[in-house]
Amino acid sequence: MNGLKDGFILNNGVKIPCVGYGTWLTTEEMAEEAVKTAISIGYRHIDTASRYENENGVGNGIIASGINREEIFVTSKVWNDDRGYDKTMKAFEKTLADLKLDYLDLYLIHWPASPLQYDDYNAVNLSTWKAMTELYRAGKIKAIGVSNFQPHHLEALVNSEVAPMVNQIEFHPGQMQADTLEYCRKHNIFVEAWGPLGRGKMLTNQTLMAFAEKYGKTVAQLCIRWCIQNGVLPLPKSVTPSRIRENAKVFDFEISDEDMETINAMEYFAGSGHDPDTFGMKK
Repeated sequence: MNGLKDGFILNNGVKIPCVGYGTWLTTEEMAEEAVKTAISIGYRHIDTASRYENENGVGNGIIASGINREEIFVTSKVWNDDRGYDKTMKAFEKTLADLKLDYLDLYLIHWPASPLQYDDYNAVNLSTWKAMTELYRAGKIKAIGVSNFQPHHLEALVNSEVAPMVNQIEFHPGQMQADTLEYCRKHNIFVEAWGPLGRGKMLTNQTLMAFAEKYGKTVAQLCIRWCIQNGVLPLPKSVTPSRIRENAKVFDFEISDEDMETINAMEYFAGSGHDPDTFGMKK
């Protein structure tokens, strides 16, 4: 990978730009300018979700960028309240209208229905997946996938008529989700990293700071590069132009194999703590 426009190839042949611009926690009011800035810097992959409540702003930013729609890879996600065939269909049409687009490049199930939430969680996930599969076959989505799915959530979908192309999971130093990563690679499901910079403690970790200094980079740049070298697509987020630009400068260095192994072996220390089986359940 030599730049933001280089990409990975999904199992259906679709090319996905190798670093995405994440918009989680970006407000509707801020989204237009932030997305426009990211695209002007060179990002060609924008990640949003209905739950982020910023799809109108993201769509406006894409239009304001002046870049041809075909050059920009756009991802959104169906939220938990919209699981099931009929609700997913309606949610997709709203997402498309809010983004002011004719199609999506990638559509994901945001969180899995789990065995702790539903007696037949596979049926719930498959009902949502059926709608997404139909939209994919109709050409309204270029690729379909999931987010936060672990192997036991994925099994039913892998054995359906169209297997997922992507699984977007929390992935950063200290949280590689090795079992999920291995399962996805075995089944040719491409892995994206949300939260590649972890939570606050990530950027002040002494081990990562030492490696960043060694390579003349920031910890954020080190983490993004680490994802890419692990064959995982990072989705860093920021609304600060200088940091959006900084997060793109990850193609002029390479982490050594020895240093990669050290970072890969780090123990959990700066994650969200979210468990896909319990996420969204009332405490």
